[in-house]
Amino acid sequence: MDTGTHFAMGIGLFGLAHLDPAVTAHPVTAQAVLLGTVLGSQAPDFDGLFRFKGGAAYIRNHRGFSHSIPMIFVWTAFIVIILSFTHREASLFPLWMWTFLAVSIHVLIDCFNSYGTQALRPFSHRWIAWDVLNIIDPFILIAHLAGFLLWWMTPIQPGILFAGIDSLIILHILWRWRVHRTLVRRVTETAPQAKRISVIPTLRPSLWKLVVEEEGRIRFGEIRRRKIRWKDEVPDTDRDHPAAVASTKHPDIASFLYFSDYGHVRVQPFGDGYKVRWADVRYYHKKRFPFVAIAYLDRNLVVVDSYIGWSSEQRLEEKIRRSLSVESP
Repeated sequence: MDTGTHFAMGIGLFGLAHLDPAVTAHPVTAQAVLLGTVLGSQAPDFDGLFRFKGGAAYIRNHRGFSHSIPMIFVWTAFIVIILSFTHREASLFPLWMWTFLAVSIHVLIDCFNSYGTQALRPFSHRWIAWDVLNIIDPFILIAHLAGFLLWWMTPIQPGILFAGIDSLIILHILWRWRVHRTLVRRVTETAPQAKRISVIPTLRPSLWKLVVEEEGRIRFGEIRRRKIRWKDEVPDTDRDHPAAVASTKHPDIASFLYFSDYGHVRVQPFGDGYKVRWADVRYYHKKRFPFVAIAYLDRNLVVVDSYIGWSSEQRLEEKIRRSLSVESP
């Protein structure tokens, strides 16, 4: 989920912690638990620091080991140790328990969107992405904001208040899960030749994106109020092209394919070589692939430059053209 939702869920978990007498009876413990739930709800995303090592390192590591089973305990211990020094009188067991819950909920809720996590590491490196919630889920965010308002304006005990809110959120997720499964079954009946079907949530609860991978092509559509509408398709015939195969040996392309097995590849002539563009089909929008990994290869299938990320490759393409024009005899 996005940072704002995780932050709201951390504060909401502190509200729920008011059901714990060890928290409500001791002000210092309550302060520590507040910090523990807020920091714990953000901690797995501290892997954002990999951005400083470049796009490939960030793509390969974001939501990877930082969201794994061992790191849930590491993040919890790290936060609790720090807070045990800043809040020496705090009771450690409730602090550890609520911080652990905050970190665990962060990892679990991230499994419900399309980006996914490697939450089962070290037992499995598979990306878990259940495609049930958009990265910003309006219901979850609004429910928490309403809870904060009621907490401030009414005498309702916050533990009871957020127990009710969290129950509604659980029901909401279960409902979204059921809708998703129903839509996948419906699309399967419509596209019996599909190798893979992806029904992807959007910001609007009644609208889902649709990606169907078939032999030789990928079709895109939408499901609006459970009605399927096909909008576009692209050929999928370049996977065995020598330039596409050669590009996978480059670290940027390898990082992209490590993160996503939804890659669609297109090979184009470029100067005396090739431009190989790998795109994640899950993010196809308005006839564009915003999340791409691009390799430029010379005539000997050697990568001369590359790009990975979420922006346009136009500037890099102009740079490579200038470079190739200088190098050509």
